[in-house]
Amino acid sequence: MSTGTEQPQQLVDHLFRHEAGKMIAVLTRVFGITNLELVEDTVQETFLKALQVWRYGQLPDNPSAWLMRVARNRTIDLIRRQQKLANLSDELSKQLQSSTENAVDQFFLDTEIADSQLRMIFACCHPSLNPEDQVALTLKTVSGFGVQEIARALLSTESAIQKRLYRAREFIRSETILFEIPVGHELSVRLEVVYTVLYLLFNEGYNSLKADELIRHDLCAEAMRLCKLLTEHRLGAEPSTFALLSLMCFQASRFGSRIGEDNTIILLQKQDRNKWDRELIRLGYYYLNRSSTGDNLSVYHIESAIAAEHCLAPDFGSTNWKALLQLYDCLLERKPTPVVRLNRSIIVAQLHGVHAAIDLILDIPGIKALLEQHYIYPAVLGDLYGRAGNCNEGRRLLHMAWSLTSSLAEKKLLQEKLEALS
Repeated sequence: MSTGTEQPQQLVDHLFRHEAGKMIAVLTRVFGITNLELVEDTVQETFLKALQVWRYGQLPDNPSAWLMRVARNRTIDLIRRQQKLANLSDELSKQLQSSTENAVDQFFLDTEIADSQLRMIFACCHPSLNPEDQVALTLKTVSGFGVQEIARALLSTESAIQKRLYRAREFIRSETILFEIPVGHELSVRLEVVYTVLYLLFNEGYNSLKADELIRHDLCAEAMRLCKLLTEHRLGAEPSTFALLSLMCFQASRFGSRIGEDNTIILLQKQDRNKWDRELIRLGYYYLNRSSTGDNLSVYHIESAIAAEHCLAPDFGSTNWKALLQLYDCLLERKPTPVVRLNRSIIVAQLHGVHAAIDLILDIPGIKALLEQHYIYPAVLGDLYGRAGNCNEGRRLLHMAWSLTSSLAEKKLLQEKLEALS
């Protein structure tokens, strides 16, 4: 153990990412969702205590269990201080006819912690909330995202995210929100929002905008954990849930080949496919097969099939580009977003040449604004212009992309492309 505070601080930061959501879910089930502020304060106090105790003493053998035990003791203390049961959930109030400790202990069982997390996710995705507020609240409450991280994930500003979180919490306080997993049609509606949140969470980890960290494995692992949690519940084990988890497995399988030893980005065509995680690929196919029941074809089915197609090819040159273009055509019908059009143009470049791809990108609605706001558009377009022989336009766009990204790895890749064009 180090003599300074670095190790405890890093451990607490790591555990906050992995445990805060669980603790918030359990305590919300105890105190009720209208007392979300009390719950978050209690969780913050628990982590502050951990930092204080671990900084000057021995780290516990099981830090996660230590945190849960402190949260449980703090919960019992708060309940005993209550003059009346107004600040407790109906579920707990009924159980308090027995001893306080036994009643609280029931909520801290592993099976109940999992159930509480799913309840938390669905509560945050209440249909009466604005969709943007649903996503922001879920990322903040369930996954422990900071405001800055949420702003990056949703391509928004920190002030806008603060407003979203405030609106969501005010709505929860003023309305009677049931802390439960819905059923029937309401379940289908809310599942779509849950998928969006998990998809955004994984994508933020897969291609992080943090300056010094291209892949944030903790975020990807959290998205996969929550998605797997959903597949293990009878109400969440839908074909689209399995398709989304399949997509995450395929994408995560390439982590080991995406970054070089000097923190440089290795593009798909140069990746060592022997480094791809075969167990994750196997799981990807397993969950993709499980997603094949029913008659609903979701965007997650198609995106997973695209990722699976890349995994089928033994090398970049053997990729079935025609099959990929068909899949992207199908995806574009269901998800006509600029980024899908951009990715489809990259496939078109392989089949019909860079000029055809450039024309498609220039035809994307709102492309002028996109080129000025998000680095990926000028990065791809600049690369295509360079390959087409228009080095001046290629350099201009790559410079623009360089200025729009904060990722050091992305900047380094763009710099290499600029030098190649020079």
